[in-house]
Amino acid sequence: MEPPQESAAGGRKRRRRGGARNRRKLSSSSQQAPPFPEAAPPPPSSPPSKRRRKDGTGQATATPKRGSTSSLLDKMRARLSGGHFRMLNEKLYTCSGQDAFDYFKNDPTLFDVYHTGYQEQMSHWPEQPVNVIINWLKSHNTSWTVADFGCGNAAVAKNVKNKVFSIDLVSDDPSVIACDMAHTPLDQSSVDVAIFCLSLMGTNYPSYLEEANRVLKPGGWLVIAEVRSRLDPNNGGADPEKFSKAIIQLGFSLVSKDMKNKMFILFYFRKKEKSKVAKSIDWPQLKACIYKRR
Repeated sequence: MEPPQESAAGGRKRRRRGGARNRRKLSSSSQQAPPFPEAAPPPPSSPPSKRRRKDGTGQATATPKRGSTSSLLDKMRARLSGGHFRMLNEKLYTCSGQDAFDYFKNDPTLFDVYHTGYQEQMSHWPEQPVNVIINWLKSHNTSWTVADFGCGNAAVAKNVKNKVFSIDLVSDDPSVIACDMAHTPLDQSSVDVAIFCLSLMGTNYPSYLEEANRVLKPGGWLVIAEVRSRLDPNNGGADPEKFSKAIIQLGFSLVSKDMKNKMFILFYFRKKEKSKVAKSIDWPQLKACIYKRR
């Protein structure tokens, strides 16, 4: 007996079902294992590492930022400038006027360095003695002729209407007379006011005052502003009474003394009409104003 034959339709159905199952297997296997692996995502970017340099011990140190480097350089320049100023300042206080004149004449740029440092130091003072003197001059006769010994930047001449002879060791201004202050080219009895604003610096400072006495007219004014510590006997300075007495023996009378400022003392002397200079004057030694090294 022959086995029953399947109909063509039934065979086709079974083949289609089998094909569908095969297609599903292929489809699922293709989803699970792609024929070509996908590229791995790039790792997260990390910030660029700071460049490091080795210090003197061989250890790596972070390279400073540009801004901090600039600030550091500025501080170093300021420190070097301050050190140079202190050296020049000490030089002026511990040598004669002629030695100081020769020193700066050989290298005038050093005088600029000194005055830059001087202005920086003075910027910390609550009041400037030169401004007090300028205001005093403005309150008096504008026809007076003035000699400003140790004029610096010639602030007096720039701020009053008086005729002013500005005198200092070095001149980069045609209006400033460069000379040793003990020997000026001014005529005898030719000025009404002589000013020393923080400028009695040389070891021979009495000769500056003798020169001021020479060029002052009888009845003329001698105005002196001096650092307070230089005239503090409790701190190694000179006695202000002895200082005044020596100038009186030079032929002056003390009109007034202003000691209210904590940084400086002001003296206002007037030359006697018939002055007689003492044969021997006991000049006190003024303490050198030397800034502390940092």
